Amino acid sequence: MAVTDVAIEKIKQMIVSGELSPGDRLPREADLAERLGLSRSSLREAVRALSLIHVLDVRQGDGTYVTSLSPHLLLDAMAFVVDFHRDDTVLHFLEVRRIIEPAAAAMAALQMTDDAIEKLEQIMAPLGPDADVEELVTSDLEFHRLIAEGSGNPVLCSLVESLSGPTHRARVWRGLTQEAAVARTLAEHRAIVEAIRARQPDVARSWATVHVAGVEQWLREALTA
Repeated sequence: MAVTDVAIEKIKQMIVSGELSPGDRLPREADLAERLGLSRSSLREAVRALSLIHVLDVRQGDGTYVTSLSPHLLLDAMAFVVDFHRDDTVLHFLEVRRIIEPAAAAMAALQMTDDAIEKLEQIMAPLGPDADVEELVTSDLEFHRLIAEGSGNPVLCSLVESLSGPTHRARVWRGLTQEAAVARTLAEHRAIVEAIRARQPDVARSWATVHVAGVEQWLREALTA
């Protein structure tokens, strides 16, 4: 292993073992380097790398701390990585969304509060069949984020948010080129909300599957046309 990788692994083990907990301050650089048997430059590179993926927080003049290690914070690094996807991999992201978003909708039907369901209604309220495509897609992103949040699972919520970005353009393309795409999207959104409000997880799961699969199927056909 490269020296920096060794340094990263040693710091990681300190966190995984519980020696360092979320919010803890790391020992002084010189002390930690000596203790771990590392050069200060290698330790510095490891700290820099771990700060980029939000494991460590370097505070100038104060020291280096372990972050909260919350799922949202750690998975934010994944969102950065998936931004490098190519157009031919969008289908792969949609396939993953088709697996996890129906699960989120089913969980939301059991966990989501009445106030949160009301927010879903408010997101859809201003939109009609003649809604602007970009406006609809922006609404769609927030719609799915709220449902994932309503699942009560922060890891699932962060995954949905991370995977939504790469499929954004596909939804715009569909809205611009497929007849009645806007009206169909709104109708599917309403069906999902009604299933969640009725506390019917299987129905919510089914409608969410139909909703994501529709975009996936359209893109699959568009790419092979």
